[in-house]
Amino acid sequence: MKLIKIILVSLPLYLLSSFSSNSTSSYAPNYYEEVNPIEIPTPPLPIKIPINDKSHYHFLTAIGHMESGNRYDIVNKWGYMGRYQFGKSTLRTLGYKVTRKEFLSNHSLQEEAMLSLLQHNQYSLKYYIKTYEGQNIWGVNITESGLLAAAHLAGSGNVIKFFDKGSDFADANGTKMTFYMKQFGGYRLNI
Repeated sequence: MKLIKIILVSLPLYLLSSFSSNSTSSYAPNYYEEVNPIEIPTPPLPIKIPINDKSHYHFLTAIGHMESGNRYDIVNKWGYMGRYQFGKSTLRTLGYKVTRKEFLSNHSLQEEAMLSLLQHNQYSLKYYIKTYEGQNIWGVNITESGLLAAAHLAGSGNVIKFFDKGSDFADANGTKMTFYMKQFGGYRLNI
């Protein structure tokens, strides 16, 4: 049985080597013949894949990742809850009267609360967004999404202090408001 395997494996190698020699036999093909390539026109792909999509969805995903690793069920050591790390006082300000358990177990409620907070902050900061968007203030390029992210971290009052006094709020983790302005700037929000 081994002999048959050796012959079957060796035979193609022997035949290939005999054809590739410089033999003048009429049976030996010339494997070194130059072939001209043929150009086949192909239409462009109809799909455009965004490399750096800055949509509303991607804004929420980026903020959720920064705040909680996009985990809906997490509570930090200061009591901030959920994907976007809401405090109880912020939820009350927005009109949400829910328990911690209710909030953490309801993903839709967390997304709704985030949209409410974005709308609330957009209203609070409308003058600053309209006046300063596109400008560089205190070394920060001002965009609506950057300001709303900073307001999420620090509150709209601290964002206003940034414009009035140049102060840069930092949260208990040491994260500066201007970091959020830069990190989350330039997104197209759908509020």
